[in-house]
Amino acid sequence: MGAGQHWDDPRIPLVHQLRATTVEFDLLAAEFAARNGLHPTDLRALIALLDDARAGRPTTPGRLGAGLRLNSAGTTTLIDRLERLGLVRRERDTADRRRVLLTVEPRAVELGRSFFGPAVAALLAAMDAFTPDELAVAGRFLTAVAAATAGAAARARD
Repeated sequence: MGAGQHWDDPRIPLVHQLRATTVEFDLLAAEFAARNGLHPTDLRALIALLDDARAGRPTTPGRLGAGLRLNSAGTTTLIDRLERLGLVRRERDTADRRRVLLTVEPRAVELGRSFFGPAVAALLAAMDAFTPDELAVAGRFLTAVAAATAGAAARARD
């Protein structure tokens, strides 16, 4: 597809819906951050840490910084701030005492659940209108969209 030709693609309205959904999620996240005295990067860090925990991946400061595209000093400042707020703790890795691992404190999980719980409930209720097969297709679609978006972001950084 040549430059300019894709704007007439009949799938473009779906791209606009995805963008609108992203904006709504960003606004919700900004409200959570504002109510809890957090910077938007703080929230992205907490989400990354929780995602890693769900996946069973230990998170070091270096891994977190790389994922958030922060330098070492910025990562340290971020972790110090989250630690002061009682949202994250540093722990020595029991397998390698030289390595520091980051853990989200239960307080942070509870803050997130209390704020985002109604939104999650609304999303689950909206999903009730779809069959399991339709939800499986939606899941595959969103996985492909996330991968395509990550690829576009990586190319934009190059």
